[in-house]
Amino acid sequence: MVSGGTYGTEDIVHGAGYGRAILILLITPLLWSLPTAFMIGELSSALPFEGGYYAWVRRAMGNFWGFQEAWLSLVASIFDMAIYPTLFVAYLTRMFPWFQENGRGWWVALAVVVACAILNIAGVKVVSLTSLWLFLALSAPFVAIVVLAPFKLGALVNAVTKPTTSTVDILGGLLICMWNYMGWDNASTIATEVERPQRTYPRAMLVAVGIVALSYVLPFAAMWATGLKSTAWETGAWADIAGLLGGPLLRIGVVLGGMISAFGMFNALVMSYSRLPLAMAQDGMLPGFFGKLQKKSRAPWVAIVALAIGWAMCLGLGFARLVTLDILLYGASLLLEFMALAVLRFREPNLKRPFRVPGGLFGAIAIGIPPMLLLGFSVVRSEHEQIWNMSSFAFGMILIAAGFVAYFVNHALKPAGWSAQQEGKAQPVA
Repeated sequence: MVSGGTYGTEDIVHGAGYGRAILILLITPLLWSLPTAFMIGELSSALPFEGGYYAWVRRAMGNFWGFQEAWLSLVASIFDMAIYPTLFVAYLTRMFPWFQENGRGWWVALAVVVACAILNIAGVKVVSLTSLWLFLALSAPFVAIVVLAPFKLGALVNAVTKPTTSTVDILGGLLICMWNYMGWDNASTIATEVERPQRTYPRAMLVAVGIVALSYVLPFAAMWATGLKSTAWETGAWADIAGLLGGPLLRIGVVLGGMISAFGMFNALVMSYSRLPLAMAQDGMLPGFFGKLQKKSRAPWVAIVALAIGWAMCLGLGFARLVTLDILLYGASLLLEFMALAVLRFREPNLKRPFRVPGGLFGAIAIGIPPMLLLGFSVVRSEHEQIWNMSSFAFGMILIAAGFVAYFVNHALKPAGWSAQQEGKAQPVA
């Protein structure tokens, strides 16, 4: 599933209304997801190195920009990971409002962070969200919504719903939509294992995008037909809306599904994100203690603990603000990846590429234009949000600038930690 599936999409309707929300959900993956998946498909098939995206940028543009890619990805992950405990609490409080009072929700979110950090350090294997059966279980409530809605055409026009506190507008809804369509890079890393990748891979990605888009659009279209007002939607509202449509059992199903989805995504991503500081420490980009491993599980426990502290510090920022910062910083790292794609096409035209973005050098450059144009909306949005007495944009720029400072400090303190390009140390991913 992409960014946890249908859970967390509610504010798109609140900000844009039904018609425009459905249009956004249909167009965004074509401009945002497919170009990103194709770019990462080429780079991962040509350079299947440990460290992935920052290894590609280092090879294309050198140590400085490689470090910035790693820094931006790591900082963006701090805000991205804080989103999932926030969603966990949003669905929990729909069933048990008591947790919403006196800051109890923050403690619940913190408990999710601590529990997943401990599970990962201990090496406990939790069922992955890639499991087909778990995917079906999490999708079942939304299938029920699509099936039941035609029996209540116009029946919820005057439905009384819980007053919402969402301030998300159409621009915020677009950014949440972009967040919900992140994660395609996970599928693109298997481009080398696909038979006839130049033909099969684009078709497979188009089909996958279509399936995911339908999984988002159909439940909203079904609820639109019931006459429910768009102002009834906010983060976690699927639970109450499912209750109006199918009664308490469907409401419970959505609540449990939302909590399991958020917990499972967070737990799985702890392992993924914690390997970035580990790889950076091994390459001399971070102090060596970030590379320390737990003796039995071999988990990078120092990296996990350090990241968990960062995630905990961001828990109170709120869903919409976290998404804005995540997209802003992730977008900066994505820009470097698209630049690496074009630079490598120019500098290393003979590099073996089992999958290639079509269109030659022009195609490699042009494919990055639509995602970068969409990212301009995150800049506009972040200028109108406040965090710690400054705009989210200013805060994001400070974090980006900190990467420049960190590079020069690190290079000054440990210049021997950098080799020319680290090609000799890079190993193919098993």
